[in-house]
Amino acid sequence: MGRIFDFHNREFGLACSGEILLRLSPVNNELLVQGTLLEKNIGGAEFNVATGVSSLGVKSTLITKLPENELGRYAKRVINSNGVDSSFIIDDNSLYRRLAIYFYEYGASPRKPNVTYDRHDSSFQFMNVEELNKEIYEKCEIFHTSGISLGLCENSKQLTKDLIKKFKEKGGLISFDVNFRRNLWGDEENARKEIEEILPSIDILFASEETLRKMFKQIGDMETIMRNFAKEHNISLLASTQRTVNSPKSHNFTSIIYNNKEDKFYSEKSYENIEIIDRIGSGDAYVAGVLYGILKFNDTEKALKYGNACGAIKNTITGDNNCAGAGLIKGIIEDHEFGSTSEMNR
Repeated sequence: MGRIFDFHNREFGLACSGEILLRLSPVNNELLVQGTLLEKNIGGAEFNVATGVSSLGVKSTLITKLPENELGRYAKRVINSNGVDSSFIIDDNSLYRRLAIYFYEYGASPRKPNVTYDRHDSSFQFMNVEELNKEIYEKCEIFHTSGISLGLCENSKQLTKDLIKKFKEKGGLISFDVNFRRNLWGDEENARKEIEEILPSIDILFASEETLRKMFKQIGDMETIMRNFAKEHNISLLASTQRTVNSPKSHNFTSIIYNNKEDKFYSEKSYENIEIIDRIGSGDAYVAGVLYGILKFNDTEKALKYGNACGAIKNTITGDNNCAGAGLIKGIIEDHEFGSTSEMNR
């Protein structure tokens, strides 16, 4: 098998752009209307991806804007502690600076997990491309962002389009996770119109089967859909996760990846009966695993295996980010392929 992409030996494997959020969660599976205690974490789809890639051993950097206050300093400390470079983060000293917030309630059957957002007019939503150090465009192999950043507001939509254009002009690869959120877009049609504008620039696309069918009106079996869509839009790699929810506390997880150049599909058996501790960020962890497999090995099969293992294991880790290192993930992959020989690592 040949290489997927030609890389340039740049300083960072990955640059991600997106909004940082403060996550607040009731403890002990309480509802938000109960109790008095909230646990805090830092998250955000693109930051989660950057953290996952950095934890696996490939340098990543984050493009965002944070308020110059205690919440912003807390967020930056978490970013740095996760090994993600913060040298391109913009500080917001304006009067109305703020960090986006969301509240997450854990689920227990038959009650689903619930998310309540308080993110309007965050500092990131006022960021523009002219604030960014222009050196970044030639320092990164892959630029990654998502439909969340595209759909937040008109300003972040323009920022996202500008960043894609500038990284592409400097020879960077573009990775995009559709990550459809109805509360941002209203319906699939609004999202489709904007995403189709950037599709000609996308090299690596992450999209669910539901997105491909409902948003992009694709028909047929999944392999036909993925092949036709990748061919039509000249997408080098198209990845789609497959999650079965047995209950809020038990999921199955796998994925399928189509390599356009090889005209080949990659898949493997599901990780079954995953014990769900915290499912937030598991999709982002999958994206990180795939991108790590591309950056480290330039190999689609490795990308699939690292993506699936990272997506599966994140469900067992509290918080938004997958902090699992390459050694742990390699062990998970081996156990999945060959069966576990012990109940404990010691």
